Amino acid sequence: MKYTDLDKTKAFRFLKALAPYDVRKITAERIKKYYVKEAGSLSFNYAALPLDDMIIDQLQELADEQEVVGKYRELLGGAVANPGEKRLVLHHLTRGRVLDKEVWADGVEKGAFYAQELGKIKKFSEAVRKGEVKGSTGKAFEHVVQIGIGGSDLGPRALCYALSLIPLENGEKKLDARFISNVDPDDACGVLAGLDLETTLFILVSKSGTTLETLTNRDLVFKVMKSAGITAPERHMVAVTSNSSPLASTPGLQAVFFMDDYIGGRYSATSAVGGVILSLTYGFNVFKSILEGAHEEDVCALEPDLRKNGALMDAMAGVYLRNIMGYPYSAVLPYSQALHRLPAHFQQLDMESNGKHVNRFGEKIDYETGPVIFGEPGTNGQHSFYQLLHQGTDVVPMQFIGFRHSQGNLDAEVEGSTSQQKLNANLVAQIVAFACGKEDRVNANKDFEGGRYSSLLAADRLTPFSLGAILAHFENKVMFQGFIWNINSFDQEGVQLGKVLAGKVLRGCEGDEKLAAYARIMGLV
Repeated sequence: MKYTDLDKTKAFRFLKALAPYDVRKITAERIKKYYVKEAGSLSFNYAALPLDDMIIDQLQELADEQEVVGKYRELLGGAVANPGEKRLVLHHLTRGRVLDKEVWADGVEKGAFYAQELGKIKKFSEAVRKGEVKGSTGKAFEHVVQIGIGGSDLGPRALCYALSLIPLENGEKKLDARFISNVDPDDACGVLAGLDLETTLFILVSKSGTTLETLTNRDLVFKVMKSAGITAPERHMVAVTSNSSPLASTPGLQAVFFMDDYIGGRYSATSAVGGVILSLTYGFNVFKSILEGAHEEDVCALEPDLRKNGALMDAMAGVYLRNIMGYPYSAVLPYSQALHRLPAHFQQLDMESNGKHVNRFGEKIDYETGPVIFGEPGTNGQHSFYQLLHQGTDVVPMQFIGFRHSQGNLDAEVEGSTSQQKLNANLVAQIVAFACGKEDRVNANKDFEGGRYSSLLAADRLTPFSLGAILAHFENKVMFQGFIWNINSFDQEGVQLGKVLAGKVLRGCEGDEKLAAYARIMGLV
């Protein structure tokens, strides 16, 4: 495959000469036409984006010129898609083979390896949920707490919280799930407060086995457990790590589950990193359904026609908004309270992947890459930052997510409509209001210019399957944009410098006067 900077492509030069579509002219016919069917009931509607058929044709030319689907196929086949770390990129393989091809690395067929780990998760989670695996005092586990940070926390936490209201088969129980991520001791203190430690199983997640925040929180938990009279706290813990990490040989743990260096933290929610806690909390079949939704979406992403590939259309629209129209921000707005942690996960996924200033060869680039991502659930966000989105001096493109039916099936009709109908009425109203605006020639304070762009990712209901599909849609969107920008979306050197300097501070600053001055303010020296 050929790797070319965006500004060196023919299609990009042609795109700059085209005028954007004025979404204030949006029509019902356009809304019906500008739509892509995805996995299950999931669909992507892009009618309120500044694209017309001529622009879309040119975006197709750009996608073809940059060979994005071909590069996706190479990645799936085991190519070194992370050149900075000289690694394969295999998170798609955790939910099944997209191509009918074995992927070998380090003398191991990785598809079989991930299937083996999946079998271990199934066996262990079922044994815990049946009460066959117990803590050191002989009591069955009723609570699970994941200890991890970054990709070991954000994705699994978002998925776990999202499914809190789903009905389980045969009246199965849900375990109480919690998360400790911040090295701030108040985080652990708040999670542990009132928790029955004898019936709690901790999941320690660190790919390297050396993550400072995670190991610090582990030792804090051990201290609390020992002070509560639990003499064998290791029997209340499992680890999720790589097989080369020091955690893999920790004595006394209930179990150890493996991921490897070919799965980045922010892409790891469908590996054991998310699979263990989701299977313990809701049962293995729920996690399996998430994998099935993600896998079907991965298959959809192979389609080279962007009008038939929602993730690719989303990616190309994002490139147009960022590089042609110059918008540095993007808001993720789920109209589902269950998805209240999803914007934080997508923030890491996007900004850690595509927040790069050099291409995949380490050369400085002269165009913009990943945008700033933020978001909150609707309708809460409407009473917070939507004022700026409607009438601020910056245009912020938006990605709405919505469901036709609620997850919990608890609702009431008030003033002629149910809560779910009111929620979706607000969602529909916001899209049209942002696009079309409302002119007021008398009072400028009440004038809405419109021309504010958005897309809509919609499904029938928030289920494990649709949740997996939504997750994969965004992962593949980020991947496609990295191919277009010719950057490496799978390393994260930007997080390392702060870690190095923090180590210097903890060692007494090692002669760095600037660090020492700030350290004195915080009582460290």
